[in-house]
Amino acid sequence: MRRNTGVFIAFAIVFCWFALLTFLLQFPTVFTEPWPYILLLLQTHLYTGLFITAHDAMHGVAAPGNIKLNTVIGFVCALLFAFNWYPRLLPKHHQHHHFVATEKDPDYHGGNFWAWYLSFLKQYITWPQMLAMALTFNILTYFFPLENVVLYWMLPAVLATFQLFYFGTYQPHKGEHNAENKHRSTTLKRNHVWAFISCYFFGYHYEHHDKPFLPWWKLYQEKDRSFK
Repeated sequence: MRRNTGVFIAFAIVFCWFALLTFLLQFPTVFTEPWPYILLLLQTHLYTGLFITAHDAMHGVAAPGNIKLNTVIGFVCALLFAFNWYPRLLPKHHQHHHFVATEKDPDYHGGNFWAWYLSFLKQYITWPQMLAMALTFNILTYFFPLENVVLYWMLPAVLATFQLFYFGTYQPHKGEHNAENKHRSTTLKRNHVWAFISCYFFGYHYEHHDKPFLPWWKLYQEKDRSFK
């Protein structure tokens, strides 16, 4: 059961993402009410969860001990997150871990926030991905209201990309890091509620680089140990 926990969590995230999206595409959207915005944030959080699950697969911890299943989970979750291509993401992410915050790090950029964000997008957005998004958008708008497709399928993916960049790349790696900081990473103050809401505990970023074999749902435990 313990070895399958990651699989159950991955399945739960995918199921919740798909179920909520199916509901929201048909949801009567009234922009004067708070519900569309609350549901938009919830769907954004689930989008972020898709990528975090794909990220766990890159470290072999989505389905530890089962390489094929682990790869399938990573492939599916990356694809659902705006048609990202898992075989392309995998080597780039390990390059980030091996050369963190250096010129060889594909996630790192020494410029200001927006320059860094654009550099980040260029690393991970491809023309085939954009074409797949455009085709899917047209198919969805044929069956569902345009505002629902934009608000609950397109916009959450954009917001989740920004969320992942800010909390998982920019905030932990910006600025100068002293020579004793072997991972060139900072970490959030210990606040498990905010750490989960903001980016599935990946604000505890030093802990992740120090123990990359831990799945996202165990990072708070590592934070507790380091806090003591």
